[in-house]
Amino acid sequence: MAVILVTGGCGFIGRHVAEELLGSGYQVRILDAMIDQVHADAEAAVPDGAEVIRGDVRDKAIVEKALENVDGVLHLAAEVGVGQSMYEIARYVGGNDLGTAVLLEAMIGKKIKRIVVASSMSVYGEGRYQTKNGISLDLVRRKAERIKAGQWAATGPDGEDLVPVPTDEEKPVDLASIYALTKYAQEKQVLIFGEAYGVEAVALRLFNVFGAGQALSNPYTGVLANFASRLANGQPPMIFEDGRQRRDFVHVRDVARAFRLALEKPAASGHVINIGSGQAYTIAEVAALLADAMGVPDIAPDIMNKARSGDIRNCFADISKARELLGFEPQHRLENSLGPFAEWVRSTGAIDRGAEMKRQLEERGLVS
Repeated sequence: MAVILVTGGCGFIGRHVAEELLGSGYQVRILDAMIDQVHADAEAAVPDGAEVIRGDVRDKAIVEKALENVDGVLHLAAEVGVGQSMYEIARYVGGNDLGTAVLLEAMIGKKIKRIVVASSMSVYGEGRYQTKNGISLDLVRRKAERIKAGQWAATGPDGEDLVPVPTDEEKPVDLASIYALTKYAQEKQVLIFGEAYGVEAVALRLFNVFGAGQALSNPYTGVLANFASRLANGQPPMIFEDGRQRRDFVHVRDVARAFRLALEKPAASGHVINIGSGQAYTIAEVAALLADAMGVPDIAPDIMNKARSGDIRNCFADISKARELLGFEPQHRLENSLGPFAEWVRSTGAIDRGAEMKRQLEERGLVS
């Protein structure tokens, strides 16, 4: 029976990944620091049947212990949050980039066949756009003066309107936040290491992941969890800009399956692969769908018409490569999964820290 180490395996995504592996006949070992921001209840976060080592991925001695007799590594341990990364810079660079470096150094000389790292759609910056004439543009950036003036849409070199289209892996990266920078560094470290040491390496660029088990009281977690925390406390979801920005939402069970496939499929080695739903939703649409699912359709979102530093306008996935290399097909669409998600939120309870998050960003001049 193959032994797989899952770093961050008690986190929201890692826990589902560990359960997917256990259900597929793998032996699972987890290394997790169990930080308070993510793990309100550390014991409840431990997947049944997994061996758990509590420790920081930057601690080489702990990492060496976790890697003993391991056949493969799924590396999900990371600090997560675009907004928070813009002011807790050392924390994010240390946890994500130094942590990955320590893990890779400890892997040298060990008989580990494959490593899969969790990267992020944030590395793209703005997603792909086309002109109205169908010309594809590689890099599009919004201008600060337009954002400050409340002109949210991305425009072309001559100020022309653009059409957002699915983003494929060939789009050049354009790092708009410290978090994005650290995720790109993680994936490049892993791929460079794999080529140098003959270890099969795969990077999965995850889009917006949702599902039961998110840290509802962590305001820097996914947007759906933030909205759910607000709604569960009778408060309107806070939406930056005008709510018409578009994202791709992928269910955590689909993501867990993608990690298993990335571990198993020979063709995946050496590749960067998008993992999303292949669907685009506006943020305001998602807030309304969730309010309806939670039985509070009368709570309209608070459209703030302010922008956060590091945010982008549109990015949603082209998942053709995941289909081709992994045989991946999403099974849990957002619109069909919000009912169970809402039931879980009601049964769990949530402390709303959205206002605190907004205040922290505003105090540092990261909201305009």
